[in-house]
Amino acid sequence: MQTSFIDCVIENGFLKSLQDKNSGQNYIAPNELSPLLSIRVGGKTFLPNSMEVIGSEMMIHYNQTGTQIKVGSCELDTHLTFEIISVESDCPLELVIWGPYSTTIGQVIGDTIGVVRSSRFAIGIQSLNQKTLGGFPETEDDITPSYSIFDQDSYTDISSDFQQEKIFRGNTAKGTDFGSVLQAYCRNRSRERMIPNWNYETYTVPAFEDGGIIGSKIALFGCPTQKVLDIIGSIEIAEGLPHPTINGQWAKESYEATAAYLIADFSEGNIHQALELVKKAGLSYLYHSSPFKNWGHFELKPELFPNGWDGFKNCVKTAAKSDVQIGFHTLSNFVTTNDPYVTPVPDRRLAKVGSTYLKDHIDDIQTDIWIENPIFFKQETELNAILIENELISYEKISHQAPWKLINCRRGAWGTDPSPHAKGCQVGKLADHSYKVFLTDLNLSKEISERIADFCSYTGATQISFDGLEGNFSTGLGQYGRTLFTMAWYEKLDPDLRGKVINDASNPGHFNWHVYTRMNWGEPWYAGFRESQTQYRLKNQDYFSRNLMPHMLGWFALREETSVEDAEWLLARAAGFDAGFALAMSLDSIAQQQADGSSVDKINNNVENIIEIVSRWETARMSGAFPKKIKHDLQDINKEFHLKSVPGVSDQWDLFPIYSHKEKFQLTSNTDRKSSVVCKIDNPYQEQYLSFTVEIRGDSCVSGLTISTSDTSYIEIERQLLPGDIAKFEGLTNIVFYSNQWQKSGQQDVDPSQIWVKSGYQDIEITGQAENTISDIHIEFRTLGPSIRLRSS
Repeated sequence: MQTSFIDCVIENGFLKSLQDKNSGQNYIAPNELSPLLSIRVGGKTFLPNSMEVIGSEMMIHYNQTGTQIKVGSCELDTHLTFEIISVESDCPLELVIWGPYSTTIGQVIGDTIGVVRSSRFAIGIQSLNQKTLGGFPETEDDITPSYSIFDQDSYTDISSDFQQEKIFRGNTAKGTDFGSVLQAYCRNRSRERMIPNWNYETYTVPAFEDGGIIGSKIALFGCPTQKVLDIIGSIEIAEGLPHPTINGQWAKESYEATAAYLIADFSEGNIHQALELVKKAGLSYLYHSSPFKNWGHFELKPELFPNGWDGFKNCVKTAAKSDVQIGFHTLSNFVTTNDPYVTPVPDRRLAKVGSTYLKDHIDDIQTDIWIENPIFFKQETELNAILIENELISYEKISHQAPWKLINCRRGAWGTDPSPHAKGCQVGKLADHSYKVFLTDLNLSKEISERIADFCSYTGATQISFDGLEGNFSTGLGQYGRTLFTMAWYEKLDPDLRGKVINDASNPGHFNWHVYTRMNWGEPWYAGFRESQTQYRLKNQDYFSRNLMPHMLGWFALREETSVEDAEWLLARAAGFDAGFALAMSLDSIAQQQADGSSVDKINNNVENIIEIVSRWETARMSGAFPKKIKHDLQDINKEFHLKSVPGVSDQWDLFPIYSHKEKFQLTSNTDRKSSVVCKIDNPYQEQYLSFTVEIRGDSCVSGLTISTSDTSYIEIERQLLPGDIAKFEGLTNIVFYSNQWQKSGQQDVDPSQIWVKSGYQDIEITGQAENTISDIHIEFRTLGPSIRLRSS
């Protein structure tokens, strides 16, 4: 068998050669087995014993289990396909494994996408339908092995014991000592199973009729490394896989897939204000983080959208007039306890861990309930909820021994009606999540996914995040459940919208790679602007590269204390990694600032300044202005930069490297004289005026603060600095004073030549008088390097 780039030899059911036609190199690892198809029976894996070839079909024999599997094949210019046509077996097959295919390539491992690359050549596997799962069945719940920052005690950043590891998500491709393996599998789901699933020790997985292993299909390909994305795009089109686009270009190759966006929780009343901010920031997407009053039916918050879905639709139409697109956040199949799926009559399709039966009749008020089997009820969950007929009940605990009793039950929970129930009634333990929500079975997952699609189609929203996508593990189908959810959404979208909605999720997946536009991981809630999940964000960039995905840096929160320097720190990283990001801000906070605009002392110019800076950097990045040779420095989180527009020219910018030296020190109270400290800096650039920012921490005021580079080069700050005050001098004609939330409180005129810094090592002395005992001071010195002229490409 062959494609335009490889020759493939299969003998006795094993891949013997995947040979690069150009170089003649065989990339199948010697001394390693590469079965075309393995089978699992009774928990044991069996390899092929022999194979017969009839035209384009192969009959593979597994003698120990009395199994024959017919596999159809097809040759295309870009790839080979293999599909299970029929199965005859003396034993029930649990699953089949495509591979593992052992290769000698180990330089770049695309664990999710299923592609391994060297500098010259790439080999890949692709699942061609939803039931063919990428990877190897390491667990019975089909949840792919992956790193999650939320599996550790602190969410601030990657734990110290993982700092040197690569982030992985899946094992469709997996590195080995000899290179790598590529693998996929398909499970027979025709029987109910009871397995460990997700966070549950015992979970009932209903039978699911999807044709079983018959119809499982993969693509196998090899090509020069630089052609990998083109080949995968061709496979999507040839095999009828999702092939989403942005403005007519395949999303995985579109630079617009990395577009930054603004998160602001707009309403029908303030949509114009939100759009004004988006336009000022030079962005094209506005995203709502929390528009819904419930998850499940996705009714909108009436205080934001009094006209419901129509109100949101009108916001989308209004945004379109400004060339802005609207997106929104979901929690996938999470179902809030105020949703009609829960109250007043609970839906029978809420996911169940498992069920037992009432051991005796109960009335509508008793709070201890006897049940037959305790197995599903011993594990405490967030809501500890059971479903009996049309009543939801929460229980405190279960008895330690038989007779099994649910103790201290709250009857008619979540607005359901308490009622009597007869002996023998089914008692279902509901699955839930730490967000205090219920989850869904497969049918309800599909219905909810289609409702999200209806919301997109009705309102015209063109961006979505499937947060909480792992909630679909409640189906018992693992990564298959996630894929069925996203594909139900994708297929239900209006044809004019299908493939044009930018989407990401809380976790990826091999088949879902074809559905999603990108991923955007990294949250701002756990530390400062520069510190929250920083290493996690950086490691994700390597993951994106390995898995041929657009780069994103995650969410960043623009708070009142965020500085201009913080913003440029982020924007430099975005330029270095060619990565987008989300900037979250509060419209209420900005409205309050504008309402206070009559008082000069309360004006906060930082938000406006940051928005202008975002526009400048993002316009340059999206125009391709940053050359490859400087991107490595831009990726370095320890390096600072400043970008200025070239006056009178819209497509040129000057990029300045910044030398930044930060110090934290204390000044003590002394009635006789000022106290002082000496900072040592190493200015790598030419002589120039010294810029600095001083922030007073702690509870003590500071008077007479003086910064000196020599006896004749110094600046004295004339006003007393209060706790929380910031004094900023940027080499201009004044020192500007701010609160710790960047509200301007005054200024001091100065001659910039008063403080001059030489090139190289030197001392800077800071003196001052602390009013009470000790004052903590943070100071940053900055010097400007030579500019680099950038131009749109």
